[in-house]
Amino acid sequence: MLLGLLLFLAGLALALGAKIPWFGHLPGDISIVRGNARWYFPLASGLLLSLLLSLLLYLLGKFK
Repeated sequence: MLLGLLLFLAGLALALGAKIPWFGHLPGDISIVRGNARWYFPLASGLLLSLLLSLLLYLLGKFK
């Protein structure tokens, strides 16, 4: 059930991701555009997502 819940939340995040305008554009997200080449590394967004998922898993484990 936990895996199903995590997959559901991941799908929900993908579906609603475009409606969260600040996610992916945080200070600390690296974006380099040179000519035709574009390089994007969402460092701050990835750290925030990791922190939220770690907190969620910690809380789920605590109330198990």
